Amino acid sequence: MEFRGQKERLINNLISVGVLKTPRIIEAFRKIPRHKFVRKDYLKHAYDDIPLPTFHGQTISQPYTIAVMTEALDPRPEEKILEIGSGSGYQAALLAHCVGSKGKIITIELEPDLVEFSRNNIKKVKLKNVKIINWDGKKGYKKESPYNKCMITAACKEIPKPVIEQVKIKGRIVAPVNDLFGQKMIVLDKLSDKKYKKRDLGSFVFVPLR
Repeated sequence: MEFRGQKERLINNLISVGVLKTPRIIEAFRKIPRHKFVRKDYLKHAYDDIPLPTFHGQTISQPYTIAVMTEALDPRPEEKILEIGSGSGYQAALLAHCVGSKGKIITIELEPDLVEFSRNNIKKVKLKNVKIINWDGKKGYKKESPYNKCMITAACKEIPKPVIEQVKIKGRIVAPVNDLFGQKMIVLDKLSDKKYKKRDLGSFVFVPLR
């Protein structure tokens, strides 16, 4: 199945509405094939701007939402980034492209089936700078800390304290925060160990962090 036209249409739409802006992130959307990260039964919808089911009630997020979060995180070459909620591996792959071969993505997933799914998907796109770990994301992942940045891809009542502690000073966390019925997309800049700057990017809906 040929997806080039659908992919370019989606990217152009995201650019035209102003959510895709940064050249390296736009390039990542072009280079990383979303159709390699969706289940076969949803393949024809790979480049529709909608979330798609994976397993255990989880989803691969809507491209619009992924673009908002990636732009907010601002992944840069050579950074080490923690992702909580590997899902299909697509978001990790985008981040991996942005940080380049000298950067590293540590991504955590609680569900073993999704760990296997995301690992297989990452292998398809031959990325060597992504490490997928079966672990409880609420604990962060201290072994690989500190991180330049962190992205949480599931709804949390608050950003877990261990995650904040594992991000470097002058680092950044992007996370959907609130309850099951809708979240605020929060950008938290860590100015010091006790001082933070917080921005709200608006309302989104995510599955809960488990």
